[in-house]
Amino acid sequence: MDKATLIGLCLGGAALLGGHLLEGGSAGTILQLTAMVIVFGGTLGAVCVSFGGAQLRQAWRELPHIFRKPRDETPDYLTRLVELSYRARREGLLSLEGETKKIPDPFFRRGLELVIDAHQPQQVREIMEVELARLEETGSVPAQVFESAGGYAPTVGILGAVLGLIQVMQHLTEPAKLGTGVAVAFVATIYGVASANLVFLPIAHKFRLRQQHQLRLREMILEGLLALARGDHPRLLAERLRGFLEPDARLDQERLAPARLKVLRPGGRPRTKPHASPSPPAR
Repeated sequence: MDKATLIGLCLGGAALLGGHLLEGGSAGTILQLTAMVIVFGGTLGAVCVSFGGAQLRQAWRELPHIFRKPRDETPDYLTRLVELSYRARREGLLSLEGETKKIPDPFFRRGLELVIDAHQPQQVREIMEVELARLEETGSVPAQVFESAGGYAPTVGILGAVLGLIQVMQHLTEPAKLGTGVAVAFVATIYGVASANLVFLPIAHKFRLRQQHQLRLREMILEGLLALARGDHPRLLAERLRGFLEPDARLDQERLAPARLKVLRPGGRPRTKPHASPSPPAR
């Protein structure tokens, strides 16, 4: 679980409610069902008008993921690319044909199939860059949905305050009710501004950061596949791709050493290079 997201949401809500209580207010004053209906219902309606059903469903499916800490798969993919490079250098690209079924990532699998089919590196780049652009477009949808919600919520909150003031104006002949009515009217503004800046926009920003990480991972995969298509030396491939790793996830030489020593049999099982047997002593 991503504790930062949970802590941030709880801390923001607690700070808002706690500050209100410290000023002498009551929880019942700020918890207004009418204001919630106006702000969140109006914001949801505006978002539904802005996006299609498929985009809204995608954003809804991705929402629970902000509470899960994503696993950094970059080192694993780098090691995998180095292993494939050593095998292709020893047995040829056609020996990698059986490896495509073992790769769960569709982007990686499609690119490796193009390399195995002996397409030129430039052709592979052109095809995969189109795929990368499509992934970037579809991957940004959840962030766009929540950014739109963050833009609409404050405005809807102001509308809720205006509606509340309209009700207050109807009781001008009762001065005792004016203060309470004005206070309740501005609760909708609080909901709109708070939900935008404490919930919707931060969630959108987190989606953006995770999308950038996924795009960087796929850029690394593409560079590794292009090096594989060019026949670059595996050590050169590994050094080139190390720049895509996070500072705290740099692979050391010990982790890459097994990949350099692996020699894959046609059946796919790895074995290590046999050590040269010592020559018999001269008589």
